[in-house]
Amino acid sequence: MTVDTVEEYAALFGCPPICHPLLSVCRLSDVRDYSPIGKPVRLNLYTITIKDSTTCNASYGWRSYDFARGCMNFFAPGQVHCWEEKAENAGRWGWMVAFHPDFIRKYPLGTKIGRLKFFSYSVREALHISDMERGVVESIMVNMESEYRQNTDAHTQDIIVSQLEVLLNYSERFYTRQFHTRSSVEPDILARVQAQIKKHIDGHGKEFISVNAIAGELNMSPHYLSDLLLSQTGMNAQQHIHAFLIERAKSLLLTTQLTVSEIAYRLGFEYPQHFNRLFKGKTGIAPSEYRNMN
Repeated sequence: MTVDTVEEYAALFGCPPICHPLLSVCRLSDVRDYSPIGKPVRLNLYTITIKDSTTCNASYGWRSYDFARGCMNFFAPGQVHCWEEKAENAGRWGWMVAFHPDFIRKYPLGTKIGRLKFFSYSVREALHISDMERGVVESIMVNMESEYRQNTDAHTQDIIVSQLEVLLNYSERFYTRQFHTRSSVEPDILARVQAQIKKHIDGHGKEFISVNAIAGELNMSPHYLSDLLLSQTGMNAQQHIHAFLIERAKSLLLTTQLTVSEIAYRLGFEYPQHFNRLFKGKTGIAPSEYRNMN
């Protein structure tokens, strides 16, 4: 099933009738208890869901979240969703926002939103918010809902887009906070990443180790893993993989008689020239030159 319009979205999820053809803003308490259980749905819209703690039961790997007062999930157009159980909406605090890309296309937010990585995080990597953060989100949503329900005029879209941008700016701040508080929850994240890289290389895998593979083994999305590493180490996941490969390559060049091509294949490179390019890019010299110099 594919949902291309906001009206289709509202009908599918039991939202009240929309007040704008490109936007839906509603409280969860106003949403009928319906979702397409067990059916994959491709949403070609931006969607934001904001829920209270009683309905925010996602997990981060095997770790607990930082706060339990509420959570936010962000989805970009083209992502596929599937719900395994029915949600009860009666008396729930929270909001659902859906908007078509055309709603923000002519604004700076239309360009900026593509750079917001949290729109590609998976459900289990929701943004968990504190009491104070929940209050900030609530005030923005109340203002947005008020403007959304008024009669549309020449200023309506400008005002709502500006409020959306404020909401996303705060979300960036809250995610940064979550990465910092994760430093105490995930103090060994670098060691775990390096262990997975080592495991893959020592297993003489035929495929080059990727961020997707490491993230999958750690039960995280690639973007979230990279942002978590970047916040704690100053290097993203791809940079850590490259650094590990270079150090292992140096060791093999100096302690074995393997040819440069054999070392490249052992490290998972399909083509030796790709290994040569990476090595020279990181060290300034070719692998053979490094071996001869040392």
